[in-house]
Amino acid sequence: MRLAFAGTPAAALPTLAALLKSRHVVAAVITRPDARAGRGQRLGPSPVAEQAAEVGIEVLRPERPGDPGFLARLREIAPDCCPVTAYGALIPQAALDIPVHGWVNLHFSLLPAWRGAAPVQHAIRHGDDVTGATTFRLVRELDAGPVFGVLTEAIRPSDTAGDLLDRLSVAGAELMVATLDGIESGELEAREQPSHGVSLAPKITPADAKVSWRTPAVAIDRHVRACTPEPGAWTELAGARLKVWPVTRTGAVADQLAAGELRVLRDRVLVGTATVPVELGDVQPHGKRRMPAADWARGLRRDGQTAVFS
Repeated sequence: MRLAFAGTPAAALPTLAALLKSRHVVAAVITRPDARAGRGQRLGPSPVAEQAAEVGIEVLRPERPGDPGFLARLREIAPDCCPVTAYGALIPQAALDIPVHGWVNLHFSLLPAWRGAAPVQHAIRHGDDVTGATTFRLVRELDAGPVFGVLTEAIRPSDTAGDLLDRLSVAGAELMVATLDGIESGELEAREQPSHGVSLAPKITPADAKVSWRTPAVAIDRHVRACTPEPGAWTELAGARLKVWPVTRTGAVADQLAAGELRVLRDRVLVGTATVPVELGDVQPHGKRRMPAADWARGLRRDGQTAVFS
């Protein structure tokens, strides 16, 4: 089939790579406009745009996928299907109607669970043992279209959102190719999603990522892993923000501390929660480098700050 692939972040790159190796033809790539990123906030292309440019594929960067100029160009390209992985914008009906086989989305959950922008983060945050990926036909309702195929993936106790997304993006790329093969051959039919079991996974904002030390240790562990690497879990000490990487649950009742209270030992730092303390891993003070919590705490004692997180 002739394809126009839609994707934006690094998580979409395995799908693009798999499509380029498949029997299908990637005629164009659709991605979000150039954006500012990194510590210098420099304006630059998306990871998908960079990869497409390297292999000489036309890149379309509409401000909105309903823009008349974009729709006209997509009609000229005349794709048979538009596969999608993490594109980052809602596709209007006028665009959905162009390819004869529609738009096929790779979503990183077992639909209808975790519809929305952050399915991997919410699966970890809510303590799911298993997640997966789903290919489905895009419709106007969010992540509600009929399903072509699924795969499952166990969530490991130490998984961050980044770890899990890396595995799902690679496995999901092969699922996408298999789905397109089945659509082309006519052997694969989409089935409607069940009406029960729907859950939503809205984007997790930096404000949402603040750690609440008054919750149980197990919830804090999940929260921090779900927010790693993006948007990054954080807490505050004396009004200063501190980014927090994954923690370790100690299970040590003898080390009981008040919620948010720090105990600095020789080579580790404990923080109180609603249950047992957790041990901090790496941390990053605002404007400084990432470092082990014990190194940060030595500087903290020199500064004489009150060691209670808010």
